[in-house]
Amino acid sequence: MPEDGSITNTFVIVGFPSLQSEYFHLVAWFFFILYVTTVVGNVLLVMVFALERSLQKPMYITMVSLALSDIGFTTVALPKLIARYWWNDGSLGFHTCLFQEHMIHYFGSLNSLILFTMALDRYVAICLTLFCWVVAHIFSGISTVNLTMMPFCGPNTIIQAFCDTLSLISLVCGDTSRHYNTAFAAAMFVLYVPLAFIIFSYICIIISILRMASGEGRKKTFSTCATQGCIISIYYIPRFFVYSTPYFPNLTLTPDKRIATTLFYSLFPPLINPFIYCLRTKEIKEIFRRWVLKQHDITPVKQSQTVPATMSHCR
Repeated sequence: MPEDGSITNTFVIVGFPSLQSEYFHLVAWFFFILYVTTVVGNVLLVMVFALERSLQKPMYITMVSLALSDIGFTTVALPKLIARYWWNDGSLGFHTCLFQEHMIHYFGSLNSLILFTMALDRYVAICLTLFCWVVAHIFSGISTVNLTMMPFCGPNTIIQAFCDTLSLISLVCGDTSRHYNTAFAAAMFVLYVPLAFIIFSYICIIISILRMASGEGRKKTFSTCATQGCIISIYYIPRFFVYSTPYFPNLTLTPDKRIATTLFYSLFPPLINPFIYCLRTKEIKEIFRRWVLKQHDITPVKQSQTVPATMSHCR
């Protein structure tokens, strides 16, 4: 660690500080399997969309954007963490760490904006989804630009699973309160302004469900939207506690708990999203059924077309 006033040009990812070395390979295998499962599941969703013209509709484009964002996030976050526990290689160059920090927050912002667009009308959603891929860089760019102007001349060990704003700010020499407040404000805006619209959308959904004449229709719609609501809650609520801990004196998180919480809300939604949007969407399940029957030279029985189970279609 450069403690003598020299400029830090290398950072080291520590991961879980309390983890014993005999468990390193087990943890590496866990994250490797998690990474492969997440990427394969989301790539499969993208392939289905690309190969089936019937799925090339506005709301499915939004779902594919979410899948691509999930692939991007896990690819940016996990390989270095896996290397840390597999080969004890957690070192990152200064600019590589800043790039990872930017992309971590970029894909986090992008996911929040995409979840917001999924709560909108499908034709508005498709226009905003493409716009989100550009706008998300603004929020992550605020932190990245601030970090490039900060002096790093002290410890270089990052007590986190990857480079992020909170971890890097803690290594800056001098007063960082202004920079932290700026990063916190940007994070709260990109996370909770979309969440407010999503909550409003769900209120509309609940009202629509209560007005349905069919009890079976209410049950199916509520089941689909309740599942999506759980994933959205996992994405937003834990983030608030991690980011807000410094502002609440009685709210403390140990480094291990903070890292575990961060990995949970960062990696669980990308892992489970393909299963939710594939296995719970009748149109995609029908496509998989046709593919399986085609492999066995069986002519499928034509069924009526269904609509995708997304938030805007729950209403």
